[in-house]
Amino acid sequence: MRVLVVEDERNLCDAIARGLRRKGMAVDVAYDGLQGHEMAYVTRYDVVVLDRDLPGMHGDEICAALVESGALTRVLMLTASGTVADRVEGLQLGADDYLAKPFAFEELVARVQALGRRATPAAPPVLTVGNLVLDQTRRVVTRGGVPIELTNKEFGVLEELLKARGGVVSSEELLERVWDANTDPFTTTVRVTVMTLRKKVGDPPLIETVVGAGYRVPEPVVLS
Repeated sequence: MRVLVVEDERNLCDAIARGLRRKGMAVDVAYDGLQGHEMAYVTRYDVVVLDRDLPGMHGDEICAALVESGALTRVLMLTASGTVADRVEGLQLGADDYLAKPFAFEELVARVQALGRRATPAAPPVLTVGNLVLDQTRRVVTRGGVPIELTNKEFGVLEELLKARGGVVSSEELLERVWDANTDPFTTTVRVTVMTLRKKVGDPPLIETVVGAGYRVPEPVVLS
């Protein structure tokens, strides 16, 4: 899941980002409204965690611009004011959820995860191909009932491939969906991650390379 945190309180912004990364999300940060608006415009994020009172460009304007663009990006608005009137106003602007400061971090994570599931075409919480099972909620992968220990990036790559339901996912798409903006676009990290993922998943091989296009996990052929 790709997340943008737009918050002018740098310590809070960085703390949110670190916490979400520990939950396996790819997170970018912006410390003012103008930067946040630009980043949200050029990158398709699943969720934007958006402070309402931002310098440069108000969070209300960013939220309205995202809604007007028709993007599937979901907005979780943060604010220091938690009155009913403020919550109603934020939701009327097009925010998908609203969280008042101070907040419990686990609640923030739960809300981001819930919004992330709504930002992409519906996929079941548990993805299966053959005897491989990936539980998106519990972040657990098994094959033939045997647990497979994966890094956050390996889990993210496998998750994206399974969600494609047999379709091809390019290296560029994987880089955009699983890594953050600090990653070198010319890096070989996707290829290396897929290579180690193949080893961990084991035989028979599940991940195919489609030359010049990307990778896929074919869906099993059902014989009638």
